[in-house]
Amino acid sequence: MEFLITARELAAELAAPVPPVLLDVRYRMGGPPGHGEYAKGHIPGARYVDLDAELAAPPGAGGRHPLPGADAFGAAMRRAGVGAGTDVVVYDDANGWGPARAWWLLRWAGHHRVKVLDGGLAAWKAAGGPLSTEEPPPGEGDFTPRPGGMPVVDADGAADLARRGLLLDARAAERYRGEVEPVDPVAGHIPGAVSAPTTANTAPDGTYLPAAELAARFAALGATTATEVGVYCGSGVSAAHQILALAEAGIPATLYPGSWSHWITTPTRPITTGPSPT
Repeated sequence: MEFLITARELAAELAAPVPPVLLDVRYRMGGPPGHGEYAKGHIPGARYVDLDAELAAPPGAGGRHPLPGADAFGAAMRRAGVGAGTDVVVYDDANGWGPARAWWLLRWAGHHRVKVLDGGLAAWKAAGGPLSTEEPPPGEGDFTPRPGGMPVVDADGAADLARRGLLLDARAAERYRGEVEPVDPVAGHIPGAVSAPTTANTAPDGTYLPAAELAARFAALGATTATEVGVYCGSGVSAAHQILALAEAGIPATLYPGSWSHWITTPTRPITTGPSPT
């Protein structure tokens, strides 16, 4: 597991002379910030990171979760204790979307020494890991972002990928088909995109499937190491989960950061409903 860490591995690393920096990135789409749940109990030493406020720019023309500015993101990570040479582990208590967003952003900003706790807080507790209600003071990291460490495309690039490569839609299948749309004002998907919900990346306990199973899953969708793959979702958050799963399978992928919430800001962009193309 190149990009994941188990609860037992994390416990061992936290007991080392130089433990990793822990980021608690609890996030619920449309829900309140996760700090309240963090305050009730978190992995000792973890600092809370707010996805909406610190891992995204304000919503607007760029979509619901545009990429944060490099300066703002760097300041947030320094407050969280991230340094140029520190190992970082991110986790949540839900579906893994928040940690995947932090993982992707750190790599995009040039910090590749970051892993996601496989199975999140549930796996930590199942392994007998302790919880704390003590909130650490702000960190004093020295991390300076250098954007460009992960590939991105804009709307035109996403449309082009759907034609000449493979564009995966990481949202729930019913949202892709346009049957429901609980968040954005327009339903449907980018023409040519293939439905690939993130829920199929994980086992019932919330851990990622083994790399071989992920590779088989993506191969069935048309994604292999020989394919140019792009990913989008509603606002660029769950798509990071898909990119992490693809990375575990050995398949590089490009993010469309604005995703569907940006695509629909231009009324002339085409929209499709119904099942995946054959």
